[in-house]
Amino acid sequence: MEAAWLQLTAFFEAWAWWLLAASVVMFIISLAAMPLIVSRIPEDYFTHHGRHRMAQNNHGLIKGIVLAGLKNMFGAILLLAGFIMLFTPGQGLLSILFGLMIMNYPGKYQLECWMIRKPVVFRTLNFMRAKQGKAPLLQPEVD
Repeated sequence: MEAAWLQLTAFFEAWAWWLLAASVVMFIISLAAMPLIVSRIPEDYFTHHGRHRMAQNNHGLIKGIVLAGLKNMFGAILLLAGFIMLFTPGQGLLSILFGLMIMNYPGKYQLECWMIRKPVVFRTLNFMRAKQGKAPLLQPEVD
């Protein structure tokens, strides 16, 4: 047990400054980007029974796969950053929400609705939308 503790301590001593710097950078980026991202969500996104689709561009098959892969990687980075921000300064829950919204996976819409039903997340998103001059999001119904 003591050896594991020493390894953990050595890890944090070696990586503490890098983790702190990454946390500060993610915090600054999230403060700048989140309101812009939130303002692009359609107000009925969480209450609309059909799925909102972004305009489809006619990229080639390979280009479409590459773009989808990049989008999913960016979403995974936001998801990881949000998890880290739960324990460090930053908007962890919102980063997790946006990471999950960007990625493609089964059950995505149900998970998004579950997260948006959290009062603190819902209020924060609508506060950001108000600052951008956008109508508030409509609250999803409880299943």
